[in-house]
Amino acid sequence: MKIKEVMSTTVETVGMDATLQEVAKKMLKSDCGCVIVVKDDRLVGMITDRDIAIRCIAEEHDPVSMEIEKIMTRDILYCRDTDDTDDVVRNMGENKVRRLPVLNAEKRLVGIVSLGDLASHTNYDLCGRALGDICRAA
Repeated sequence: MKIKEVMSTTVETVGMDATLQEVAKKMLKSDCGCVIVVKDDRLVGMITDRDIAIRCIAEEHDPVSMEIEKIMTRDILYCRDTDDTDDVVRNMGENKVRRLPVLNAEKRLVGIVSLGDLASHTNYDLCGRALGDICRAA
């Protein structure tokens, strides 16, 4: 099975000029745990609810004035919409990530896939092992 068959095409994105408060409001409205940061229609980063809690709030930064560029994750792993689901699950486990942006052949953002998406459509055992890898301390 290919990623394009299980991914979500609804992806919350923000530009580099967004505030963390705007990011958090998007997460609340869409009931999602991450927002993709784009610049000129290209993937440049990702902000998760954990990033906001750990890199902003716990470090006592002001979430209203904090620039997203300072807390977003820049080195983003991604997959292609044509990738095999089993390969992506293994990759997620090895890299300890629960979700990946999905790019097409032109490297344009076309979706996002979570371990939950994969678990509901693919091999439960493989997803369980990946989750175990993700949760295991480095």
